[in-house]
Amino acid sequence: MRYMFGVVKRISLGHLLLSLSAIAMALACILLFALSGLMRDDAIHKLAREDARQTTQLVFQSLYSTMRRGWSKQDINDSIARLNAEFPGLKINVYRGKIVASQFGEMPGEQKVVAGDPALRSALESGKEAMLFPGKEEIRYLYPVQAKAECLSCHTQSHIGAVHGLIDITYPIKNIKVSFNTVLNNMLGYTLLIIALVFLGLYFKLRNYLVRPIATLVAVMREITSDLNLSRRVATDIPLLECQQLADYFNGLLRTLNEYNVRLEELSSHDPMTGLYNRRKFEDFLHYEIIRSTRNQRGFAVIMADLDNFKYVNDAYGRPVGDLMLKELTILIRAGLRKGDVLARLGNDEFAILLPETSLENSFKVANKLHAVLKDTEFELPSGKIRCTASFSLVSFPEDGKTESEIRAAMDAVLFKAKARGKNQVTTAASVTDNDTMMAVFRQGDFLRAALREDRIEAFLQPIVRVVDGAVHAFEVLVRVRDGERIVAAAEFVEIAEQLGMAQELDREVFRKGLAHYAKLQSSHPDALLFFNLFPRSFNDLAWVRGIPALLQSAGVPCNRIVLEITEREALPNMTQVRAVIEELRGTGIRVALDDFGSGFSSFLYLKYLQVDFVKIEGSFVQHIVHDNGDRIMVEHINSMAHQFGLKTVAEFVEDEATANLLQEIGVDYAQGYHYGRPSLPE
Repeated sequence: MRYMFGVVKRISLGHLLLSLSAIAMALACILLFALSGLMRDDAIHKLAREDARQTTQLVFQSLYSTMRRGWSKQDINDSIARLNAEFPGLKINVYRGKIVASQFGEMPGEQKVVAGDPALRSALESGKEAMLFPGKEEIRYLYPVQAKAECLSCHTQSHIGAVHGLIDITYPIKNIKVSFNTVLNNMLGYTLLIIALVFLGLYFKLRNYLVRPIATLVAVMREITSDLNLSRRVATDIPLLECQQLADYFNGLLRTLNEYNVRLEELSSHDPMTGLYNRRKFEDFLHYEIIRSTRNQRGFAVIMADLDNFKYVNDAYGRPVGDLMLKELTILIRAGLRKGDVLARLGNDEFAILLPETSLENSFKVANKLHAVLKDTEFELPSGKIRCTASFSLVSFPEDGKTESEIRAAMDAVLFKAKARGKNQVTTAASVTDNDTMMAVFRQGDFLRAALREDRIEAFLQPIVRVVDGAVHAFEVLVRVRDGERIVAAAEFVEIAEQLGMAQELDREVFRKGLAHYAKLQSSHPDALLFFNLFPRSFNDLAWVRGIPALLQSAGVPCNRIVLEITEREALPNMTQVRAVIEELRGTGIRVALDDFGSGFSSFLYLKYLQVDFVKIEGSFVQHIVHDNGDRIMVEHINSMAHQFGLKTVAEFVEDEATANLLQEIGVDYAQGYHYGRPSLPE
């Protein structure tokens, strides 16, 4: 992790413990030495003070004995001299108080010494003991001698408690210091030894109980990361409870991840409902089989089965019944295949069968057998007996394709012809007589797949303006495919996309990219709406349509800025269901527009049964209203009826100013077309 002023240094837990132990021991030693010095000085001073007091008492008793026998100044001086000689290093001086000096006279030079020593003067005047430390190696003790009752027999001018004199002793403390230092140093040495042993014990205990388990855990994590082996486990014989719990939880997490990994691998390659291989896994098998067959110079075949009108089974009986029928169908198809054949579910109602090392003739027999069995089977379901047919397409390698994309496109093209011929049949590439049509579908299907895979689907925007003033009110999001420098319009691939089952995928891509344009429009058109014209198959996927509000929320686009366009093809198959979904969407703020209004016989009925917000007038009426009176009457009629229902109208295909002026005269609310702007990407 890098910061502005450098790189963060990392340290292992073992080194951290060693460093902390060393730092703690060093601080402990420094603190001990510092405290031992203070303790030594304090203890020495206390011992020296007590010793000096005792020595002073002995000196005083010695002098007092001399005084009781009768004394003179010379006797006192001789006694002091003997005491100084008796105790080397001890300095004893005696000074007279004022009362004694006035009665018996002063010692020579005494007054001068007292006057020059404030401590002596203070002690003589106050009569209080004083302890002084003139140097580190000695102590000075001032002891005032106060009069007692027996003293008054000689000192007639005095009184009890009067200060008769002062004994001044300067006392060396080196002897006390030497002996005490020995004791203190021994104690300090043992203390340091104990501290060192404690820190060593703590270090090794923490290393064994904490560092090693964590290092083992890190080693296992490293192995899992490098080898992706989720079966590894951490040893659980750990003395420290928290590390033991950490290992247990980590092992539990690994077990859970391993289970999820197995489950995800299963889901990534299998259809969760039928248990069959999914599209991705089938493509892996197809890729492998092409390589194997090319190397061994053998052929194989692929059968694709698309259930006929399976959507209506779901609509009529419910999705659970439809799912149950798919499971029964899976069992039925599996029973007619060999052990080495690969059966996969490609989509909701699409199945694919890979027949390794199978000729076209034999694979045709397999397809016909499956078709006959399915046609003659009644599925026993909770809702009753249900029959289901399917359209089968059969292609072979290498005759119908030598690459994966060619085989996939051939499967779609042949299936397209089977559906076009009336469904419920087996069709091969060789049986398709209209080869040009098949190859066109072949190429366009491959083209669309490549565009989706290479992210070449674009969402162009065409402005929708207010007819009155030409101000931009909204943009319609239109699907385009980028093919090099060429932009392919929707009219060239929409029908093929629906036939090949790619419409929903295209819609999702356009919806995603169209929502991404919303942020770019905020600066220039903050109030503009976005019109999305969904494919009919996308609108039939009710789960996805109901998820649009959540999709808008995740993209940061308000629901009230979106308009979904529907046509007769969306509404006609299941009016009740479409009506419920529209009401649900409008409840979130999303608006709905009826597109191509007037192009079908049922258009006017939708105004009665569906709650919508806009009516988009079919462009074929708008294009010629200037010159065709019938078209003008139709536009006026649609506009008038929509307004009576409280709806806004949008005229399409407005390509010149004359048409725009006439629409303003009729009273149409909004319009779009080349006159106002061509579809383009936002800047």
